[in-house]
Amino acid sequence: MKQIVVDLLKEVLKGKGIKLKDEEIEKYIEVPPSSELGDYAFPCFFLSAQLKESPHEIALEIREKIGDHSADFDDIQTSGGYVNFFLNRRDFAKNLIDEILKRKDKFGKSNIGKGKKVLIEHTSINPNASPHLGRARNAIIGDSIVNIFSFLNFEPEVHYYVNDVSKQIAMLVMGDADKLEFKDMLNKYVEISKKAEEFQDQIFFLLRQFEEGDEKVVRKFNKITKTCVEGQKKILSELGIKYDSFDYESKYLKKSKKLLLELKETKKLHKDREGRFYLDQKSTIVRKKMKSPVLVLTRSDGTGLYPLRDIVYTMEKMKKAKKNLWVLGEDHKLYFLQIKEALKLLGVESPEVIHYSFILLKEKGKSKKMSTRKGEVILLEDFLEKAIKKAEKETSKRSKKGEAKKVAIGAVKYTVLKNHPNKSILFNLDDALKFEGDTGPYILYSYARASSILRKSKNKLDKIKNFETKDISESEIKLIKKLSQFPEIILKSYDNLNPSLIANYSYELAQTFNEFYHLSKVIGSKEELFRLGLVQSFRYVLKNSLNLLGIESLEKM
Repeated sequence: MKQIVVDLLKEVLKGKGIKLKDEEIEKYIEVPPSSELGDYAFPCFFLSAQLKESPHEIALEIREKIGDHSADFDDIQTSGGYVNFFLNRRDFAKNLIDEILKRKDKFGKSNIGKGKKVLIEHTSINPNASPHLGRARNAIIGDSIVNIFSFLNFEPEVHYYVNDVSKQIAMLVMGDADKLEFKDMLNKYVEISKKAEEFQDQIFFLLRQFEEGDEKVVRKFNKITKTCVEGQKKILSELGIKYDSFDYESKYLKKSKKLLLELKETKKLHKDREGRFYLDQKSTIVRKKMKSPVLVLTRSDGTGLYPLRDIVYTMEKMKKAKKNLWVLGEDHKLYFLQIKEALKLLGVESPEVIHYSFILLKEKGKSKKMSTRKGEVILLEDFLEKAIKKAEKETSKRSKKGEAKKVAIGAVKYTVLKNHPNKSILFNLDDALKFEGDTGPYILYSYARASSILRKSKNKLDKIKNFETKDISESEIKLIKKLSQFPEIILKSYDNLNPSLIANYSYELAQTFNEFYHLSKVIGSKEELFRLGLVQSFRYVLKNSLNLLGIESLEKM
């Protein structure tokens, strides 16, 4: 409906010599605080300087030009410098509900991505231990972005970059971790980390042996990497997160040597006193972010560092799909700029990046980042187990048999996704599992409540198609308008690469539905068919919204 308002305004403004794009007009359209002021309002104040007229005069002219040719509105009025649009609520409600009931799980979909491939790299945890809760944020955000792109008919390909040529793996090899199970890797890694400085030469010697292809060393590296990757995959699969490709850093060892030759041609590659190759980035944007604007690519013994191989890997990613996304922690902001500038030297585009902030631990009244090296972490596996136990207690109070695991996972995912990626999260499990307020369980319970209403009705759902209604109450129109916003929210989330817009919309939709539920009798009312259609529409839209967040809806709770 907002698009109809945009189209009307666009045509009138064009006649006054003002050419604005749809999105430029849309950003000014408001929803008035009271329905007495209309369903949509367009402020004319920003046009005053350009047209040399008062906002009130402009509003009157716009109203006059629109005339009465739009049957979508009962009335269009002016108030001060505003043009106020009053919907034809009955037609709007019927048309929207008909559309949702027809399209069901496809409501909100569009074909903007048809035939377009998108490569999305996310998670990419070091294969040295079980993932902690903080790193899970990368996977949860990345997975939701994959869902959004899929919903818009893109062809997403999900990649996980495995850092198998690393100091961390060398430390585990030194500690004979190739004989350990996945669950024991973290303790071994923490143990070795405490003495790592004593064994630096040995660690770097192992890395050199790996690069040179020493069979025994390569076998140990590979065994540890495989154990960790398989363990991480299993835990992340509990969250419903899957990958299309695991790309191993070791694959790019030979190509990275060729890359050094290419970089020499740029005249920006130099060797320092210690014999390390580095990129001079003094004349780039990077210099604003660091005291020493260089990107070191090799050690003094000639072995390559992670950035060297990452440049090669990113170049290969960019060949596979024009649309490339990379989910990275905020601690990698400088690193991304460095890689981006290195790619620019080579004439290669860089991926779009989604930076996320951290999930923090609370200790002695202070919040702090998690650290695998120090062992200061909450393991995702342990956290989920604790969440499930707590969810079992909550669901047992409310229903016959609640699906505690789904509630727990929904609570964790929602808490992560409702926050803007660039904001840190101080995670409180008790708050996340509450059935009231801005939580995953509250939203899931709202869906289950709607499902319960439909089960109790004697009317078959196919009859809903033939509903009629005379009057639309305030709580009904509020819910109808909220449902109508769903396609717009998806596109905004896509444009901004921000799943929190969908998460927050889900909560607002659940809130609006519960207001309607408390104020409007459904079963046995004169408006039963219409209201059942509204309830069913709510279910479809909320389920679609939850699917985009990677949260499974529940019919009963």
